[in-house]
Amino acid sequence: MKKHLLEIDSVQKNFDFKSILSDVYLKCETGDIIGILGRNGSGKSTLLQIIFGVIPANFKFIRVDGAVTSKLENGFRAISYLSQEDFIPKHFSVKKVLSLSLEKNKISDFTADKMIQLLLDKKVKDLSGGELRYLEIKLLLFKESKFVLLDEPYNGLSPIAIEKINALILENASAKGIIITDHNYENVITISTQLRLLKEGKLHTITAVSQLVEKGYLSAGMG
Repeated sequence: MKKHLLEIDSVQKNFDFKSILSDVYLKCETGDIIGILGRNGSGKSTLLQIIFGVIPANFKFIRVDGAVTSKLENGFRAISYLSQEDFIPKHFSVKKVLSLSLEKNKISDFTADKMIQLLLDKKVKDLSGGELRYLEIKLLLFKESKFVLLDEPYNGLSPIAIEKINALILENASAKGIIITDHNYENVITISTQLRLLKEGKLHTITAVSQLVEKGYLSAGMG
């Protein structure tokens, strides 16, 4: 299977003259699950939004397979993004969501999933937080885009829901490059093939959990 490459280079972002991101570089290949950790306000969500193109940066280069992605529509084709807010209209039925989101010949593959089968006769407004997040993430993973950005996918979910979402991510990881950030650091550490810590505007490569203690992200004895 051909590898695809997403490169984020020289990203700089200031808010009110304060530097949030400073010359951030990140490389993600299909098959990677890159976990980005960091304290509240460190810029994790901002970085994902810049990569996807929904907020501007003071400076950035985003390349997919070596080609600079300068237009928003190009980014949408190459990269999918799960924001912290739900993106599916509450008044839709799940079946309507699938008919609008998927090509007809892909719906049967999508609904072969036992978890999805349990949701088919429901309205979106009647789904639990875990069910809705599962549906949203599966829709993004089913798209043709080779890279998926997941911002706080575990927020407010039960351990069982988190387990199902992690299984879904791992099932699709071989064909996608996934970048994930969440305050639930234990789940990010568990699922990721690579870890980064965003601190003082810069990304630091983490190869052992002990480094998270050394860099002040975790207290001694945690993780």
